Amino acid sequence: MPEKKRRNINEIEKNSNPIALFVREKRKYLGYTQYEFSKRIGVGLRFLKELELGKETLRMDKVNQVLKYLGARLEPTPYREEDNI
Repeated sequence: MPEKKRRNINEIEKNSNPIALFVREKRKYLGYTQYEFSKRIGVGLRFLKELELGKETLRMDKVNQVLKYLGARLEPTPYREEDNI
C-alpha cells in the first residue's frame, strides 16, 4: 500500500476553503491546541482536524457548532463562476 503523502501548511492554506482557514486562524488566535478546542466545543478531535484541513464532506450541524463558538455561522451566498476555478 502506498504511503500517504502529508501536506505542508503552505499546501493546506493554498487549497483550503475559507471555513477551514477561518477556524484554524481563530483557534490559534485564542491559544488552543486542536485537542483543547475540540473538547471545549464538544466535537471530536478527528472532526476538527478534518474541518481545518478543508475536508469537503462534513456534517453541517457540527460545522455550525464550531462556528457558533467563534461567533459565526454558515449561510448561503450567491454562486459566482469565478469561484469555481
